[in-house]
Amino acid sequence: MKRNPTMSAALLPALAALALLVAMPREAAEGARSGLSVCAQVIVPSLLPFFILSGLLSALRLPDLLAHAAAPVLRLLGIAEYAAAPLLLGLTGGYPLGAAAVGEMVRSGAVTPEEGALMLPWCNNTGPAFIIGAAGAAVFGSAKFGFGLYLCHIASALSFALLSSRRKSTPARPKQSEAAAPATFSVAFPAAVGAAVTAIANICGYVVFFSVLTALARAVGLFSALSAQIARITGTGLQFSNALLCGILELGNGIGAMQGLPPTPRNLALAAFVLGFGGLSVHCQTLAVLAGTNIKCARHFVGRIIVGALGALWAFILFTLLRI
Repeated sequence: MKRNPTMSAALLPALAALALLVAMPREAAEGARSGLSVCAQVIVPSLLPFFILSGLLSALRLPDLLAHAAAPVLRLLGIAEYAAAPLLLGLTGGYPLGAAAVGEMVRSGAVTPEEGALMLPWCNNTGPAFIIGAAGAAVFGSAKFGFGLYLCHIASALSFALLSSRRKSTPARPKQSEAAAPATFSVAFPAAVGAAVTAIANICGYVVFFSVLTALARAVGLFSALSAQIARITGTGLQFSNALLCGILELGNGIGAMQGLPPTPRNLALAAFVLGFGGLSVHCQTLAVLAGTNIKCARHFVGRIIVGALGALWAFILFTLLRI
């Protein structure tokens, strides 16, 4: 039997995680409780209504209206009209709402999987509530830093969209006859609720899982050792490198790990990168909401790295010019 290289590479880390779960049940349970708290206090109340309404509005053809209204501006950026709705939902509702909107458009036949993959990296974004409230006010002590980070986040998404359109021509908007017919409210609403509940359950599962992994990594000193190495090589502080590692795994933990860092251009650029990349947890959540679409998500992963890097560049320039 031929062994899949990807499965072979994942076997050892999975066995190591299982061993840590058995050896450290208390730490694992504490990580799970922390993840469940995030789900109860943030994920369900903020995302579930958005998911229901976005699914309903998509079925009722809101994307067509938004696309028509935003067409003149989008053309300047080389962005297809049909990307207006997922881009707006992603920039206002946060991860992974933009991806969910893209997935819904692919499932309905409004766009092809290839077109969905093209716009996915810059439609799936962090929402303003988290950036301004958590990153700005809670971590860096002022909402003004959050507003600046949010502007840089928007700029990075639009910059990548512009770069993508220059590299490859954006396809024309599908004709109405090519898409599925609008659903009635009596059909669309129950379907939207069912799909939203399923998506939220998947997202919460990933949040809890990565919270447990983070707790176990901290307990065995893995984060401390890696942070020390990164700090030694790059010349950054331990807290800076620890926040970077946490952010690569999970967005909320990464931003939270910056608590106490002064709002310098370098530290704000780090926050912009973490917000743009989103963490492995968000990438897994994206996979969950795109199930059944045939969208290849490798482009999304690379694209979010680029969006994060662009966000860091924009943030460093902005806050340097503001003499923060």
